[in-house]
Amino acid sequence: MALRIKEVIKDKGLSVQELAEKMGISRVGLSQHINGNPSVEVLDRIASALGVPVTELFEQPKSDTANLTCPHCGKGIEIGVK
Repeated sequence: MALRIKEVIKDKGLSVQELAEKMGISRVGLSQHINGNPSVEVLDRIASALGVPVTELFEQPKSDTANLTCPHCGKGIEIGVK
Protein backbone atom coordinates (compact mmCIF):
# COMPACT_ATOMS: atom_id res chain seq x y z
CA MET A 1 0.00 0.00 0.00
CA ALA A 2 1.66 3.18 -1.16
CA LEU A 3 0.85 6.40 0.61
CA ARG A 4 0.75 9.76 -1.15
CA ILE A 5 1.15 11.92 1.95
CA LYS A 6 4.14 13.86 0.62
CA GLU A 7 2.36 14.51 -2.70
CA VAL A 8 -0.77 15.76 -0.96
CA ILE A 9 1.28 18.02 1.33
CA LYS A 10 2.99 19.51 -1.73
CA ASP A 11 -0.33 19.82 -3.61
CA LYS A 12 -1.71 21.82 -0.68
CA GLY A 13 1.27 24.19 -0.86
CA LEU A 14 2.64 23.17 2.53
CA SER A 15 5.94 21.86 3.80
CA VAL A 16 6.29 18.96 6.24
CA GLN A 17 7.35 21.52 8.87
CA GLU A 18 4.21 23.62 8.31
CA LEU A 19 1.94 20.57 8.48
CA ALA A 20 3.69 19.37 11.65
CA GLU A 21 3.12 22.79 13.26
CA LYS A 22 -0.52 22.72 12.20
CA MET A 23 -0.87 19.27 13.81
CA GLY A 24 1.00 20.30 16.96
CA ILE A 25 3.78 17.72 16.57
CA SER A 26 7.46 17.90 15.66
CA ARG A 27 8.68 17.76 12.07
CA VAL A 28 10.74 14.68 12.97
CA GLY A 29 7.69 12.97 14.44
CA LEU A 30 5.60 13.70 11.36
CA SER A 31 8.42 12.53 9.07
CA GLN A 32 8.61 9.25 10.98
CA HIS A 33 4.88 8.75 10.46
CA ILE A 34 5.09 9.64 6.77
CA ASN A 35 8.05 7.35 6.11
CA GLY A 36 6.92 4.56 8.43
CA ASN A 37 3.67 2.75 8.94
CA PRO A 38 1.25 5.34 10.37
CA SER A 39 -1.77 4.22 12.34
CA VAL A 40 -5.31 4.92 11.19
CA GLU A 41 -5.57 7.61 13.88
CA VAL A 42 -2.44 9.38 12.61
CA LEU A 43 -3.64 9.16 9.01
CA ASP A 44 -6.94 10.69 10.12
CA ARG A 45 -5.11 13.55 11.87
CA ILE A 46 -2.94 14.19 8.81
CA ALA A 47 -5.97 14.18 6.49
CA SER A 48 -7.87 16.53 8.81
CA ALA A 49 -4.93 18.95 8.97
CA LEU A 50 -4.69 18.89 5.17
CA GLY A 51 -8.46 19.26 4.71
CA VAL A 52 -8.76 16.11 2.60
CA PRO A 53 -10.50 12.75 3.03
CA VAL A 54 -8.24 9.97 4.34
CA THR A 55 -8.71 8.09 1.07
CA GLU A 56 -6.82 10.84 -0.78
CA LEU A 57 -3.69 9.81 1.11
CA PHE A 58 -3.91 6.40 -0.60
CA GLU A 59 -5.28 7.07 -4.07
CA GLN A 60 -3.04 7.40 -7.08
CA PRO A 61 -3.49 10.56 -9.12
CA LYS A 62 -6.09 10.05 -11.79
CA SER A 63 -4.49 10.00 -15.20
CA ASP A 64 -5.25 8.66 -18.62
CA THR A 65 -1.74 7.24 -18.98
CA ALA A 66 0.40 4.82 -17.03
CA ASN A 67 4.18 4.92 -17.00
CA LEU A 68 6.20 1.73 -16.70
CA THR A 69 9.89 0.95 -16.94
CA CYS A 70 11.10 -1.82 -19.23
CA PRO A 71 12.80 -4.45 -17.04
CA HIS A 72 15.23 -5.30 -19.85
CA CYS A 73 16.49 -1.95 -21.15
CA GLY A 74 15.30 0.47 -18.43
CA LYS A 75 13.51 2.75 -20.89
CA GLY A 76 10.26 4.41 -19.88
CA ILE A 77 7.07 3.13 -21.48
CA GLU A 78 3.90 5.22 -21.55
CA ILE A 79 0.64 3.33 -21.91
CA GLY A 80 -2.71 4.96 -22.60
CA VAL A 81 -5.52 3.90 -20.28
CA LYS A 82 -9.10 3.82 -21.51
